[in-house]
Amino acid sequence: MPLPPIRPDLDTEGCRRVASASTSLHEPPDRLQPSTVDRHRALVSLQEELEAVDWYAQRAEGTSDRELASILVHNGNEEKEHAMMILEWLRRKDAVLDGHMRTYLFTEAPIVGIEARAEGDGESSVEGEGSGGGSGGSATITGSLGIGSLKGA
Repeated sequence: MPLPPIRPDLDTEGCRRVASASTSLHEPPDRLQPSTVDRHRALVSLQEELEAVDWYAQRAEGTSDRELASILVHNGNEEKEHAMMILEWLRRKDAVLDGHMRTYLFTEAPIVGIEARAEGDGESSVEGEGSGGGSGGSATITGSLGIGSLKGA
């Protein structure tokens, strides 16, 4: 039987504890819309699915049994599918999330450059975006710092 942890940040096997996801509501349920409670359920489920992806990957990497590793990788990939199903449900219910997903997902440009263009700060621009509602394609960042040419200076 494992001994209790000496340090509160480690579990009984000496692994670092990770703060658990916010699984409880922060407001009384009777003060929340049913759609808010459903969104919370989906978000907690998404967190759980992503945690499971991480756990399966660690276990697959940690085992020396190739057949077990193969099973664990397969199971982790199933969790990824579940996570994406929940993420799609959330996207369909939240227009702001949908907009951010259309801005950032399935692009090739540097992510911060995409943010700069999306926020219109003029520091950089994204060119060559593919079709698909503003997402996709192989975008590249171009632009200048706006200080002009140093030739002849």
